[in-house]
Amino acid sequence: MNAMLASWFGGPQVILILAIIIILFGAKKIPELARGVGLGIKEFKKATKEVTDEINNASTETPPTTTPVPPANTTAQSPAKPTETKVS
Repeated sequence: MNAMLASWFGGPQVILILAIIIILFGAKKIPELARGVGLGIKEFKKATKEVTDEINNASTETPPTTTPVPPANTTAQSPAKPTETKVS
């Protein structure tokens, strides 16, 4: 990849591109732009690492074995007490 770029961009082309960037953005903005690009690359690498770690962890973990618990019946009424009858 670097060899391909080197064949397209020689010394004079790189100097011309840098001069155009300085003219367009100004000398004071270039460090801010570079800092922003650096932070963007850092965040991208961090997100990529998190995704690959999550994929690796998901593939190595076994699902937990649990016994199914029947749902609690919240609408059930308590059993009625039998009524006592007096025999006289």
